[in-house]
Amino acid sequence: MESAFFKDIFGKVRQIIMSEIKIYETDVVVVGAGNAAMCAAISARENGANVLVLEKAPEAEKGGNSTYTHGSIRFAYDGVEDLKEIMPDLSPEDIESSDFGVYSEEEFYEDMCRVTNYRTDPELASILTGKSFETMKWLTSHKVRWVPIYGRQAFKVDGKFKFWGGMIVESVGGGPGLVEALHQEATSLGVQTLFEAMATELIHDDEGVHGVIFKHKGKTTKVYAKAVILSSGGFHANPEMRTRYLGPKWDLAHARGSRFNTGEGIQMALNIGALSSGNWSGCHSVGGDRYLPDFTEGFQKLSYPFGILVNAEGKRFVDEGADFRNYTYAKYGRLILEQPGQFAWQIFDQKVSRLLREEYKGRQVTKVKANTLEELAEKLEGVDAEGFLQSVKEYNASIRKDIPFNPNIKDGRCTEGLAVRKSNWANTLEDGPFEAYAVTCGITFTFGGLKINSTTEVQDVLSHSIPGLYAAGEVVGGLFYFNYPGGAGLMAGSVFGKIAGENAAKFIKTKEIINS
Repeated sequence: MESAFFKDIFGKVRQIIMSEIKIYETDVVVVGAGNAAMCAAISARENGANVLVLEKAPEAEKGGNSTYTHGSIRFAYDGVEDLKEIMPDLSPEDIESSDFGVYSEEEFYEDMCRVTNYRTDPELASILTGKSFETMKWLTSHKVRWVPIYGRQAFKVDGKFKFWGGMIVESVGGGPGLVEALHQEATSLGVQTLFEAMATELIHDDEGVHGVIFKHKGKTTKVYAKAVILSSGGFHANPEMRTRYLGPKWDLAHARGSRFNTGEGIQMALNIGALSSGNWSGCHSVGGDRYLPDFTEGFQKLSYPFGILVNAEGKRFVDEGADFRNYTYAKYGRLILEQPGQFAWQIFDQKVSRLLREEYKGRQVTKVKANTLEELAEKLEGVDAEGFLQSVKEYNASIRKDIPFNPNIKDGRCTEGLAVRKSNWANTLEDGPFEAYAVTCGITFTFGGLKINSTTEVQDVLSHSIPGLYAAGEVVGGLFYFNYPGGAGLMAGSVFGKIAGENAAKFIKTKEIINS
């Protein structure tokens, strides 16, 4: 009798709780609301599915890491005629004054392989590079607008801008402009978005995934769906997960981007048997202002190829000119984290100050300036002054001054005889006033995530597709290891988001045909 009593009480409580849960029904649920997520939502909608987007952030902070980017994106193109397809407003004057060059699918694929030490998933990398231009045209058709990246990706030399590093355009309005354009387009197509809606659990059984349990403004809510697309980012904003997977000191790294990327999307999938993939101990890590708070814009300081980096001992520890910034900036933050005190100083003289990016001109910048190197040495907080002056003396004496400096190409102006070589853009530090910027490691996004196949279906631990579950964006692992080519993250989100939406809609139609 006692067990019957408790069974009855439990049943009543369960009924009460269930009656308080608000329930939605739709075709496709997209978890996340950044670039990858909104590409997935638009793609699913244009393929006939009704779509609900769950965004963990309030509306004012929507968009995940995409909002915090410059909107710079990498894609393959065969020349200016291709570029005119995505930038119809490109003027004859722009074309005449610019050398846009060519960036083939083969070059993009080779860059993916080279910067990841040939660990990138070859199938996913091939899809990314092969579908990049097609996806750019698709984005343009959905009212995303693009402009050339003058200043950051091309300097004027002998009257002409020459673009470098395989990345030449950014979205109008940067990352916020990209996110806003995608949200406006999704809304116009009938996609519904719920803000302050944090997904907590996948609804699933032996037949696959059937929806999501989420907290909407603190209230437990359910949405039943025929397919779910996870595009909720990685775990860069979760210090516990960073330390668990990336290792010691990563809880000390400055967290950039969205404060809402704390790994729930990945964990929900792992909880139902999804297979993990990729470089779980790796991440996109950059050098940026030493003292700015987490999640603050303007953190990055990426003009280091034109100066030197020194640590607390006053010593250089990295080849600042190893390659174009696009191919090194996402791994040099890790090297700064490994230095004593987890900081470094970037040093420049007046020969290159005109080349420094916009982020060096903000008010919230940890900067010192001095007319002489001796005066500068005394102002570098935490740095051994004698060690610094000796390093600069050795550096200045080692430079191949017979090789001309050219910021638009890997100019080969290098050092000789140093323990840490500088391969390009080596200029003497001798023309005051000198400028120095204190930097530390900032983490932008993590490289480990879920295993997907070529149609973005999430794989389980037996390498079978989980029916009804798709993924795109930073929640996916396998593309990036150790490093990444700048702009490839946004492109990957767009390419695989579009594919996820198409295939989720196709899965629903196929299922309906089978059940009819």
